[in-house]
Formats: sequence, structure tokens, C-alpha cells
Amino acid sequence: MPALPPEKISELDDFLLELNAAAAEAIAPYFRAEYGMVDKGGAKGFDPVTEADKAAERAIRKLIGQRYPDHGVVGEEFGEDRPDAEFVWITDPVDGTRAFISGLPLWCTLIGLRVEGRQVLGSIAQPYLGEVFLGSPSGSRLVARGETRPLRVRPCPKLTDALIATTDPEACFDGAELGAWRQVRSAARLARLGCDAYAYAMVAAGQMDLVIEAGLAPWDVAGLAPLIENAGGIVTDWRGAPMPERGGQIAIAGDRACLDEALVALRRSAK
Repeated sequence: MPALPPEKISELDDFLLELNAAAAEAIAPYFRAEYGMVDKGGAKGFDPVTEADKAAERAIRKLIGQRYPDHGVVGEEFGEDRPDAEFVWITDPVDGTRAFISGLPLWCTLIGLRVEGRQVLGSIAQPYLGEVFLGSPSGSRLVARGETRPLRVRPCPKLTDALIATTDPEACFDGAELGAWRQVRSAARLARLGCDAYAYAMVAAGQMDLVIEAGLAPWDVAGLAPLIENAGGIVTDWRGAPMPERGGQIAIAGDRACLDEALVALRRSAK
């Protein structure tokens, strides 16, 4: 990981919170209100984008441009700007747009910072609930309703004791992937669906044990590793290798032993 002095990490931590506040303010008028949805999926299937997605990314980009004009930005809605810069911010302004248009407070704002090609800071925020889950070399923490507390994954060495999650197995997994999910699901104690990136935050918070996803884009995993790893967890691909920043097949776990059990099934469908 790039070596940044503590004072620089603290500065960027504070700025990450500012970015989340700006995004939250931009999104607020659209949640459970008129959100101006457009289906950008076409032949690929339903893929909604709303005015909230666009407004939040504009707010994030504006603040970065004002504070750090030499930094790059990669966003789902407006593409790449200086992606080869030393410091690059990556964002999915509203991850879980299907939840957003359904009025469910499980969508999140994802923001990560890549320094010299490596993820260093990351956050998962749920503005409606007033929560920002933030990870950096100084640790992972939850900032919510004026209070801050450290985040730590929980031990869960056995898959049979695990609370696991994925977004939508029928829509997000192909045939082989769906078979792997079902094998892991049959062994786990409990599974929850439709939580999107909020499930990742629950692993960091010690509330869930394992999340399995596939078909993710780079902005879907923006800042994921700093949050999970600095809370004591692990993020890998389905082979157990370090998480690819391009996305794809991802497994997020709080306990290595639990992940290793799941990987027995996942490796058979790894790409």
C-alpha cells in the first residue's frame, strides 16, 4: 500500500466525509419522491438510472475539482477524468438503484480513493439512515448521527453458523455461478437477498459474515478493500486471490475460515 503520512491520511479521511455529505444533500430531494428514472439497459435488461445518481456524482466531482484539481475521477454516470493520475477517486453515487426506486433504504453511495494504483480509502454510506462506514490505514469506523465508533468483523469459522448475502442470485449469477451460490446457501445458517453494498458494510460492522457477488464493475467495489480489511476482514475473487479492482466475482468475509469453506464451491465457477 502506498505510504502516506498520518496527517495526509487524516486530511483525506475528512475530505471523504465531506464528499459523502455533498452526495447525501444532492440525493435527498429524490428519495421517495419524483426521481426521473431512465432505463439504460436496453437489450441487456432493466438497468435504471435516476436524477439522484447524476446529481450526486456531479456534487462529488465538483468538490474534488475544487479541492484537488490534479486528482482523477472515475464514476459510473460520467466516466473517466484523468484515470492515470496519482490520486483517483472512484464512485458509484447510488449503488442499488433498484432499491432506491422501490423506496427501500438499502442503496448506498460508494466512494473510494486509489493512490498509485492501489485502493487506500473507501466508504459505504447510507444517507437516509445517516450512516457512513469508512475505511483507511487509520482503521475502519462508523460515523453516524454525530457519533463515531470503530468497526470490527466478527469471528465465524464455520459456514454452518454464517449469515450470508447476495443481491439477486437469479439475475446476477449465470448457471454455474448460481449452482455455486446454492451450494454455499445450503450450508449457511441464514441468507439475505437484495441488500446490495449495504451487506458489505454489515460484514465490516460484525453483523454479517459472508457476501458473494458476481458481475461487478470497478465502481461497485470502490473502496471496498480498505473498509473490510481495516476492520479485520477479507476480500477476494472466487479463487481466493486478492480482489480485482475491475470487479467481477467477489467474496467478502469477516473470517478466513468461513471464506475458505465457501471457496470450495465458488472455485468451481471462478472465471
